[in-house]
Amino acid sequence: MIPAPTQVWLVVEPVDMRAGIDGLSQRIQNTLGRSPCDGTAYAFRNQQRNRIKLLVWDGTGVWLCSRRLHRGRFVWPRADTPVFHLSARQWQWLITGVDWQRLEVAPQAHWRV
Repeated sequence: MIPAPTQVWLVVEPVDMRAGIDGLSQRIQNTLGRSPCDGTAYAFRNQQRNRIKLLVWDGTGVWLCSRRLHRGRFVWPRADTPVFHLSARQWQWLITGVDWQRLEVAPQAHWRV
């Protein structure tokens, strides 16, 4: 059974979707300096943002999962860092194609009535 990721890291730059477990694992190690077996999940997207691949470590091996939207695009962050962390809730919104960035608003520190 594929484990539900509790921690998901989005790789910001698009990748070639022909890459498999070894190619994506190597990208995590070489580009990000992380291990694909560190207990977190890593998500990759294609250039058109209609496909994603997810590497998930389950304790004994790595799962490679993919998803394609027939309409619309996955909302991906634009960040200065190569990876972006998502909560489990944000991940659920992202994989359904919903703009997860607009669902939660940080409280205003200087808000007044």
